[in-house]
Amino acid sequence: MPGKKSPDKIRADLLQIYQALLDHFGHRHWWPGETPFEVMIGAILTQSTNWKNVERAIANLKNRDLLSPGKMAELDLAALASLVRPSGYFNQKALKLKAFLKFFLAPPISGSIKKMKRIPSPLMRQRLLSVKGIGPETADSILLYALDQPVFVIDAYTRRIFTRLGLAPEKISYQDLRNFFEQNLPRRAALYNDYHAQLVELGKNYCRKKPLCAACPLASSELCARL
Repeated sequence: MPGKKSPDKIRADLLQIYQALLDHFGHRHWWPGETPFEVMIGAILTQSTNWKNVERAIANLKNRDLLSPGKMAELDLAALASLVRPSGYFNQKALKLKAFLKFFLAPPISGSIKKMKRIPSPLMRQRLLSVKGIGPETADSILLYALDQPVFVIDAYTRRIFTRLGLAPEKISYQDLRNFFEQNLPRRAALYNDYHAQLVELGKNYCRKKPLCAACPLASSELCARL
């Protein structure tokens, strides 16, 4: 468990894991969005669904030239829900998008990504969490992938992988697991960005609910050998 190892050892283990995944998958170039605003919309739409469904919903908005804050805000709720239908839970997601757009277009942000970036990330996170429908994972995804803030995103894949590796207890909280990464890795947004993306690839392809351990990129690492 994390508390039983020295900070230097934990750091070495985390970097070893990242390097093994990078060697296997290559740089992931994540998040796939053309603008920070698109990334933020994607972060909300990807809740409880896979990315292919999100891509279809975003394509609906793009094809109608509606993927902009002002145009989306002008859509009535039913029209917005219809456009994001491919992402699932479309009525709830339309409500979440409307709440976010109201927040994004109001002062002090007033629709400006630059203004969002100037707000210290702890305060920006607190404000994002005050928006209905935005939880810790979505808020941190916005901070990291849209605003380039050094915030580590925790998802179900990350929790599963690090529990199985013995580096995190099963019932660790979101914030404690996030702190574990941020306290033991260099505080760099680019590293956090690609590390999280690598874990998503590992979780989707190998560390599934029924794991494919024999083929796992980490199977030959010293860390797995010690388990």
